[in-house]
Amino acid sequence: MTWIFRLLLNAVVIFLIAHYVPGISVNGVGTALVVAIVLGLVNLFIRPIISFLSLPIQIVTLGLFTLLINVGMLYVTAFLVNGFEIQNFISAIIASLIISVTSWVIGLVLD
Repeated sequence: MTWIFRLLLNAVVIFLIAHYVPGISVNGVGTALVVAIVLGLVNLFIRPIISFLSLPIQIVTLGLFTLLINVGMLYVTAFLVNGFEIQNFISAIIASLIISVTSWVIGLVLD
């Protein structure tokens, strides 16, 4: 039950990011919900593989490379979902940071 609430909150965050971060666009609330679902699946299946393969780089950069992995997962989601677009890399970094922080806070509150 908490995963549904977490998913809905992430969809709201993605929808708000599209309105406040220039360079990120979402066609509507339904698309934001689809983006939240796809991003969750991408983070569940693809991100662990990428994180494992890039472990030496993450160690050298003291974990900062994880931010680029998050941006990459956002770009993969934008590729998979029609109606979700990322215009530039800076917007993707900002959106990735906001999504990461809010997901972390949601996890703290719900768990």
